[in-house]
Amino acid sequence: MITIIHSRCTANKGVETTARKIVAATVTSVKVAVATLLLTACGHGIKPDAQQHAAPNGMTYTGQTDAKGRYDGYGQLAKGDSIIYAGQWKAGQRCGWGTATDSLGRRIVGQWRADTLMRGTRWAAPNDSTAEVYNGDFNRHIVAAGHGTITDALGHQYSGQWRNDRRSGWGFALAPNKHIRVGEWKADRFLGERLNYTADRIYGIDISRFQHDVGRRRYPIHWNQVRISHLGTISKKTVTGAVNYPVSFCYIKSTEGRTIRNRYFRADYTAARRQGIPVGAYHFFSTKTSGAIQANYFLRNTIFRKGDMPPVLDLEPTHQQIKKMGGPKAMFAAVRTWMRMVERHTGTRPVLYISQMFVNRYLPMAPDLKANYNIWIARYGEYKPDVHLVYWQLCPDGRVRGITPKVDINVFNGYRSEFEDFLRKNCIP
Repeated sequence: MITIIHSRCTANKGVETTARKIVAATVTSVKVAVATLLLTACGHGIKPDAQQHAAPNGMTYTGQTDAKGRYDGYGQLAKGDSIIYAGQWKAGQRCGWGTATDSLGRRIVGQWRADTLMRGTRWAAPNDSTAEVYNGDFNRHIVAAGHGTITDALGHQYSGQWRNDRRSGWGFALAPNKHIRVGEWKADRFLGERLNYTADRIYGIDISRFQHDVGRRRYPIHWNQVRISHLGTISKKTVTGAVNYPVSFCYIKSTEGRTIRNRYFRADYTAARRQGIPVGAYHFFSTKTSGAIQANYFLRNTIFRKGDMPPVLDLEPTHQQIKKMGGPKAMFAAVRTWMRMVERHTGTRPVLYISQMFVNRYLPMAPDLKANYNIWIARYGEYKPDVHLVYWQLCPDGRVRGITPKVDINVFNGYRSEFEDFLRKNCIP
């Protein structure tokens, strides 16, 4: 049985329903294919008086022919004891329903036209433990090409575009007890969802003292003017329409480790809140101090009010820093302590901010954190990260009117209705 686990802020709630409909349709198609195979094998067998004809490449044809001697009607093409194709022919070409075996020993039943397999169902070879079943389009080389769906014995499923027998193009994949993956694929590798940035999405910013201090110069933030005007140039993006987005949420750095405070935090917090912008605070994690000491320092020096965004732990250690503090196990123990203490104090579960590198290298070692906490990820590419995320930091070099230095721009994983639902369920009570 497939369990589809969504991100807490899924942008398209209809994906699960669509996925299940497609899977159900695939099962139906497979049943039809099986019935057709049986019909072909049993109902249209070779007649006793059928003639055998020599065919190219050492093959033989047994079946019906037309007045010109061309294969026509039902017939079998074989090489030795192996049947290469059995099914309908027209004017010397495979045309209609038929069954074939490819070079890997996989049985295929489908519809042919002008000697080309157009669409059908393919079963794994008898010695293949995956027991994969593919249903969809093929090309003239009898490999998956176009749109198709595949399932295997373990419950993995994929529906989408194929090229040269590999998942390539747009599609979605389901696996037992894992979240659905929707987006673009290339040569069987999942790239992610390619986002189209429009005014319909929900954008926010995160700031620290670096949005005030640049070298020896200090700049104020004009909170009554803030609007996102540029999404940065560090990565490729697809943008539709002019970039002139309101700031729908703002995170402000409050503390770092056990000694560093952002001297602009209180003023920025108060000013942003005055403009009606949902505000949250984040703490930058240090590998040199215990999780409990850092949590207490954050809680003592941060403002928390009803309706504020959930607090965030910014976790960006290097490999050497992690190694020096005792390895991933020690790091995650400190992280868990911080998260528990802050949740107990604020009444809401914190968000974990991490990079794509961290997701790939370390997060699998802490499946409880991945499963139980919302993720805010920094990934400066054109594809949405493949994790359960609530915010995606899409660039570090955006532009915001009212703020002079460059600004981190973030997008919420959902649209207006999901964002409002997230605020109701996750903000500080």
